[in-house]
Amino acid sequence: MPTVLVTGANRGIGLEFVRQYAQDGWHVIACCRNPTTATKLHYLNGQFPQYLKVYALNMIDLAQIEQLSETLSTEAIDLLINNAGVYSSEHGDAFGATDYAAWQYVFQVNSMAPLKMAEAFIQQIARSELKTIVTITSKMGSIADNRGGGSYIYRASKAAVNVVMKSLSIDLGVQQIKAVLLHPGWVKTDMGGANALISVEQSVTGMRDVIRNLTLQDSGKFYGFDGKIVPW
Repeated sequence: MPTVLVTGANRGIGLEFVRQYAQDGWHVIACCRNPTTATKLHYLNGQFPQYLKVYALNMIDLAQIEQLSETLSTEAIDLLINNAGVYSSEHGDAFGATDYAAWQYVFQVNSMAPLKMAEAFIQQIARSELKTIVTITSKMGSIADNRGGGSYIYRASKAAVNVVMKSLSIDLGVQQIKAVLLHPGWVKTDMGGANALISVEQSVTGMRDVIRNLTLQDSGKFYGFDGKIVPW
């Protein structure tokens, strides 16, 4: 039975990854900041108690990431999904009104934490069968696709994690570990809003299809949920 670790697992895309993988019989390690208030995650835990384990994990607490790795030191993690992310308020993310304190926080969660997760869990990933790291990013981090301007903080944080994962794909290639970026689409979640184009089910089903077919030659690439390459 393969094992997947999902960050930001209490809602939206992360919760749907948990649901689908548990439903398919994977061992799922679901991480979120406050498990005690994650009612939907607890409901899934009740549905799939033999497959699902829930852990507290604050993505800006690097010591807590290390501690969780120690707790799970004997695991073989086939798939690490760096899903946890935050979207900065537009009120502090426009030219002339930049909230620099918010920028630091968004970078910690969106850009720094995914690398720390890879560093902390490298041994568990390396001993697995699939050896795959997936980071959920966004087209808003694409320089080539930026036609709207603005959103300096969020765009910069996603462009940064794109570069981080590209470098990771090179550095971990010798261990046969794949590091791939995925754009989930504009999804109807708390972050995506009600006007988004696709459901979480459509997004996650598409991304799982991409993940299922990944090879080592795909490492370092940037895919959409529909399997199409996204321009950098």
